[in-house]
Order: sequence, then structure tokens, then C-alpha cells
Amino acid sequence: MTPKKPVAGPRVAVIGAGSWGTTFGKILADGGAHVTMWARRAELAHEINEAKRNSRYLPGINLPRTMAATHELATALHGVDQVYLSVPSQSLRENLKALRPLLAENDAKIVSLMKGVERGTGLRMSQVIEQELQCDPDRIAVASGPNLALEIAREQPTAAVISSRSLETAETIARAARNSYFRTFVNTDVIGTEFGGVLKNLIAVAIGIVDGVGYGENTKASIITRGLVEMTDFAVANGAHPETLQGLAGLGDLIATCQSPLSRNNTAGRLLGQGYSFQDVVKQMQQTAEGLASVAPILQLARESEVDMPIVEQVKMVLDGKMNPRDIAPHLTTDDDTPQGERTNYGQADGGGPLRRALQRAFDQFRDGGRGPRRD
Repeated sequence: MTPKKPVAGPRVAVIGAGSWGTTFGKILADGGAHVTMWARRAELAHEINEAKRNSRYLPGINLPRTMAATHELATALHGVDQVYLSVPSQSLRENLKALRPLLAENDAKIVSLMKGVERGTGLRMSQVIEQELQCDPDRIAVASGPNLALEIAREQPTAAVISSRSLETAETIARAARNSYFRTFVNTDVIGTEFGGVLKNLIAVAIGIVDGVGYGENTKASIITRGLVEMTDFAVANGAHPETLQGLAGLGDLIATCQSPLSRNNTAGRLLGQGYSFQDVVKQMQQTAEGLASVAPILQLARESEVDMPIVEQVKMVLDGKMNPRDIAPHLTTDDDTPQGERTNYGQADGGGPLRRALQRAFDQFRDGGRGPRRD
């Protein structure tokens, strides 16, 4: 019997060599893909190529020997099957303008690793990609979940969800982005998956603020819980499925981002809570905290959707210098003293049941070894 030849991995380009882009490149390379990183700076591309390190963004991490890097876009994109985008959300459109002529004759899958909405338009990243590349949305996927870059780069086990309007596309990307420490699930709710990743950043900023002030676990647990309600109400009002917010892209990402000092948004909030101004926080952050840029466009969309987001409103007031950070916790949900029902506007009376089932399903699927893409 002739032994089967190993299946060659896809050729992929990762655009953006910050902490998350480099980590995702490592995930892909460790899963068997042929990875070329694109770095804006030639010296960073040289370090990845020669030393197999990215000392600025992932100190102490050894990168796979099979990972290559370049500072030339055309070289990175030549002959690729998949393109992963990991640039700041507010500069995505500008980067896509440079990519478009290089991808004109290519039908590669395009994957967003970003968690933000565009200021001015309020568009999600997949919408900006579709608009600028003028490509079939079935070619576009997004990745989200409890994915703190440094933990994953250290090969600490975690899971993520890959979402696309096309289930086939989601499954193709999920197969590429999996290895012994990174498991992928799939869904077709792109709206919910993207908004989950955006909205949890805003709640993480709120958690950082109260942490910086010095409030304890009760306060943080209350904000996380009510924050998940705001996330679900907003996402569903904008076309998402409520169960997506109970999965990896919603609850999972929310827990990780709110409790970890590795979270940029948590760190930004903590600095605000310690009394730093918004401008000072931006200066101190070495990497982009997407939540800070997403507050205003999300609140604009919330007003258009007639969704109340009191926690996010208060985060904006702190950012604008109109609220003392100490006052964010006593005003957790509203200034109205009228008793309110606890459940989400879009939940059911037995809302704990679906949540428990979602958590149990995710646990069972991760426990079975993540064999093949699963539905999140």
C-alpha cells in the first residue's frame, strides 16, 4: 500500500507584524502553512528572517524557522492562497488601497484579524475590506475569540472562532489556523463575531478604569455582566445572532480581555482610572488600544439603533474629561432609580439556560481535541 503524501499547507501572507499579526503568523506556520510576514520596517523584516524573533512586540519568543518576512508588499502577496490583515483598524482602508492592485488577479481568501469599526463610517472591518477590494464577501472571513497575543505566542492553549458568510470559506481558514495549542470553531454570523470583538474592548476599558481607581472584584464582575447585556443588545439590534455573543467572540473574549494585564484596552482604562488624560494614555501606549477609537462610532450606531449603552456612554465621558473615573461604578447602568429587569432586551426569561448550554458545548468541543472545524 502506497503511503499517503502529506498535504502541502496553504501559502499565506500576514499583513502587519505587530504582536497579534506575528502571533497569528506563528499559529499558521505551526499548523503547516507557508507564511510570509509583511512588516512596514525593513529592519523588523530582517530580524524575523534572520533571528526568528520580533523583539519589540514579542520579546523572548522564538518564531518558526519556516516563517519568512519582507517589507515589500508585492513579494509578500505573490502567489498566496490566503491573506491575513493585522493593521490598526483606522488605517485599514489606506493599507487596502495599496493591496488592491496587487490582488486584482488573485482570488485569495481575505481574513480580518482586527477588532474595530471605522471612524466616520461606522463600518466593520469586513465591510471596509469588501468596499475597498471590491471582492465577493464570500471570500472574506474574520477571526475572533479570547486571543491575548503573548499567551498564544507562548503556546498556551486557547480557541478562536472563524466567521464568514460562506461556511466553506470559514472552514478553509479554520483548517489553516489550527495546531496543537490553537483550536478553531466556525460560524456564519460575521456581524456578531465582529461586533463581539469590538464591544468587549469598550467594556475592558471600563474595567481598566475601575481597576485603576482601586475598586474590587464585585465592581468588575458587575460591569462585565451588565457589559455583556449591552454587547448583546447592540449586536442583535444590528443584525447579529444572540448566541454568538455567548460564544468565543463574545463572552470568551470579554472574560480574557477584562481580566488580563496583557490587554491593551484594559491597560488604557487603568491609566485613565489613575488620572491620566486621554492624550497622555495614547502617548504611553506602545501599541494601539482599539477600544479607544471605537467608542464614538459605536455610540453613534447605538443611537441609530435606539440601543441604550450606559457603560459605554460613561467610558466616553471619562475619555472626554466630563466624568471623574471614580463615578463610573456608582452609575453602572443608569441614573434612574426605578428598578429594572436584569435580562437583556433580546434575551429569554431562562437566559441562564442557553448561556450554560453554550459554555458546556464549547467546553465539550475543546475537550475532544478540536478535531476539525466545529460550529461555535
